[in-house]
Amino acid sequence: MGNHVVPGDLHSLTIFEELLKCSVCFEHMNRPIYQCHNGHTLCSGCKARVLNKCPSCRHQLGDIRCLALEKMAESLQLHCRYEEFGCPEIIPYYTKLMHEDSCNFRPYSCPWPQLPCSAVGDIPFLVSHLTDCHKAVMLYGCKFKLEFLTEDLYKYQSYKWDVTIINCFDKHFCLHAEAFLIGSTPVYMAFLSLIGNQAETGNYSYSLEIGGNGRKLTFEGIPRSIRESERRSLESADSLIVLGSMAHSLGGETREPKLEITGRIWKSQIPVCTCVDKTG
Repeated sequence: MGNHVVPGDLHSLTIFEELLKCSVCFEHMNRPIYQCHNGHTLCSGCKARVLNKCPSCRHQLGDIRCLALEKMAESLQLHCRYEEFGCPEIIPYYTKLMHEDSCNFRPYSCPWPQLPCSAVGDIPFLVSHLTDCHKAVMLYGCKFKLEFLTEDLYKYQSYKWDVTIINCFDKHFCLHAEAFLIGSTPVYMAFLSLIGNQAETGNYSYSLEIGGNGRKLTFEGIPRSIRESERRSLESADSLIVLGSMAHSLGGETREPKLEITGRIWKSQIPVCTCVDKTG
C-alpha cells in the first residue's frame, strides 16, 4: 500500500477519521475542506450554512483551505461501511461515498408500504421479516395464481397494497399489487421485483395475465430490483395496469369485479417488455 494508511492500524485510523468529521454535520468531509484562522475545520457544504462564521470560535471563515487535512485524507484506505453484510472492498477515502451509494452489499429496505417500516437487512433477513412481521404469503415455484385486490375502494379506502413473495430458481421475487383511485376511476397495478441487485434482473423474465369473459390482458417484462421498486413510476411500460372499465370487462359487470392474476417466471438474458390486450 506504499504510504497509504490502511485499516490495520486501528488507533491511527480512528484518530484520522475523527479529524475528518465536519464540526457542523458530523459527516466525513470531502474536498474542499475549509478552516478558520484558529484551525477549526468544516466541509464546504456547511460553510454556507453557518453564514461563513466558524461554529467553534465564531471568527470569520474566509476561504482558507485545510490542504494538510485534504492531503491526509488522500492517504486513507477504508473498509466499506457494509463490511458486516459481506463487502470485502477497501476503498480510497475520496471514493468511499461513491462506492457505498452503489455497493451490491448494502442492505435492503422493507418494501411493505401499509405502515411505516424502517427495517433494513440482507436478503435472508428481509424475507424472514416480510413473512414473520408482515405475514406476507410465500409461494413456491415459477408459476403462480392469486386473487387481485378487488375490494371496493370507495367503501373502505382509496389505496390498497399487497406484497406476495415468490420463491423461484433459488431466488426471491416480490409480486406488488396496488389498487387506488384516480378521481373516481379505480386503477389496479401489478409488477414483479427481484430481492437482489439490478445487475441480476436481466437474467429473468416474467409474465402476468388477467383473463375473463372472452378477453385476456397480458404483460411481459423483466423484474425490477427491489431497490428500483422503491422509486417506482406509474408508467404502463413497466407494470400491468387495469383501469376500472377494463376490470369490469375482465372480471364481471359487478361493482367489485373478481380478478385473478396468473404469473410465470423464467430465465432469460433478453429483456422483453410488452403489454398486449387480446380479444378471444
